[in-house]
Amino acid sequence: MRDVSTFRLYLLRGVYLLLVVGLAFDQWPGLIHHPTTWTLMRSVVCAVLCAVSLLALLGLRYPLQMLPLLLFELVWKGIWLAVFALPPWLSHQLSADYSETAFACALGVIILFVIPWPYVFENYVKRPADRWK
Repeated sequence: MRDVSTFRLYLLRGVYLLLVVGLAFDQWPGLIHHPTTWTLMRSVVCAVLCAVSLLALLGLRYPLQMLPLLLFELVWKGIWLAVFALPPWLSHQLSADYSETAFACALGVIILFVIPWPYVFENYVKRPADRWK
């Protein structure tokens, strides 16, 4: 197994910290003082993102073990950008709300450069799977 450099571990911790702080300011106030007018989906999104922020706290201590959280962030943002933001952007019909969310999701590109891909490949692709029984 390849070693992950101390520098890369600090970069990972920086991304986890960014998730913790960013979501603390963006989502936690709504969780604590949510309006009764929120839609069901708005409340679900808030709960999920607050859970991500709590799990990102674990990433500060265990940056490699919490890599699936960063992979989740990368995948959902990529899907949203490709499926929901790209078509209206290509047709020049991207609304202000979509534009703001697209910008926030596009910042997820940072994750691409921070994840130790050789480690991910060796531990999630090449490594034998856990037994089924």
